[in-house]
Amino acid sequence: MSEAGARDPGLQPERTRLAWRRTTLSGTVAAVLAGKTALHGGPSAAGITVCAMCCALWLCFLAVAHRRIRTLATPPDEPPPPLAPHLATAAALCTLALAACGAALLL
Repeated sequence: MSEAGARDPGLQPERTRLAWRRTTLSGTVAAVLAGKTALHGGPSAAGITVCAMCCALWLCFLAVAHRRIRTLATPPDEPPPPLAPHLATAAALCTLALAACGAALLL
């Protein structure tokens, strides 16, 4: 393989790490907006419950994302290990449940 076509193994983990950070930021904005929506017009039992669920789901996703970001920070000469299936499932379920909570707050 030529020098110009050589793949830099450090770029892929960096892009993935940045994608996890962007997704975490998006989840943070969604959780804050859900909290604001739940408490708009006065707190209700249902609003506080959904807001608490959104916060718990956000914290769960944050834990998974932080763990993955740390894993991707391995030295560039060794490839990072793949995301464990149970962590991928947890991240996907947290995202879907957070979306469902957000939809419940809008209705």
